[in-house]
Amino acid sequence: MEQTKRVIALGFFDGVHLGHAALLRRVAERARELGAVPAAGTFDTPPENVIVGREQVPLINSPGDREGLMKRLYGIREVVTAHFDEAMMRMDWRDFVTGYLVKEHGAVHLVAGHDFRFGYKGEGTPRRLRDLCAGLGVGCDIIPRVELDGVTVSSTYIRSLIAQGETEEAARFLGHPHILSGTVVHGAELGRTLGTPTANLTLPAGVLPPAFGVYACKVILPDGTERPAVTNVGTRPTVSDGRAVSVEPWILDFDGDLYGRTIRLEFYRRLRPERKFPSVEALRAAILQNAQETRAYFNR
Repeated sequence: MEQTKRVIALGFFDGVHLGHAALLRRVAERARELGAVPAAGTFDTPPENVIVGREQVPLINSPGDREGLMKRLYGIREVVTAHFDEAMMRMDWRDFVTGYLVKEHGAVHLVAGHDFRFGYKGEGTPRRLRDLCAGLGVGCDIIPRVELDGVTVSSTYIRSLIAQGETEEAARFLGHPHILSGTVVHGAELGRTLGTPTANLTLPAGVLPPAFGVYACKVILPDGTERPAVTNVGTRPTVSDGRAVSVEPWILDFDGDLYGRTIRLEFYRRLRPERKFPSVEALRAAILQNAQETRAYFNR
């Protein structure tokens, strides 16, 4: 059987930001020219975490959300995810290209960013990649840095914006709203007694929560429809003494059972920091005010 031909973008793609977009658009363009499958090659965990031996880098997105963004926004049809372990860390950069990408995954063209490093001790560089590809008869594009307002677009910078709750600014550098997907689980159901029932999500492992507070969001329901939502991110200090971080959207204009279903949140604007209110009644009044602000935001 003839092997599938793939044009593969190389990177970790956390956030799938405007810099990544330049790679992924080039992949789609080359795939059309070559009659190949547009694909992205990534790892299941940040390489830094394996190299230093502990979790070092919080993720902007879960692997599933990264894949979804690449497919929905940029026409990527396949995401090739390698398990990054010690064996992968020690793999020679040439073997990664010739054995893993070309022989195993049918790469006929590779696209990488200007600062892409790979292979043992990061010895694979964009220049070496281009030279090796030329010898193999494989195409190669190296994409220059992407800047916005004089700032280099990077996952590190966007991570800092999300950690500060600056989701509108983060969206400018991402090229789309910051997203978070999760499965709806049972909570304390206090929101139901307040008339503001929430869909409680557990934060995916290793994913950075936005700064604690209340956000104007959109929720994409399992059937693909969108609804505005008032979303609290934090530890619910008015009603809980715990430290567990929860993500709780109150989906406006929606009445249905979502337990066990996966929903996707898009974060637009931080409305206020999370705070401890003097009473449950004061909390309810603040949530209703935030609902008005959310409706006004999306009705602009």
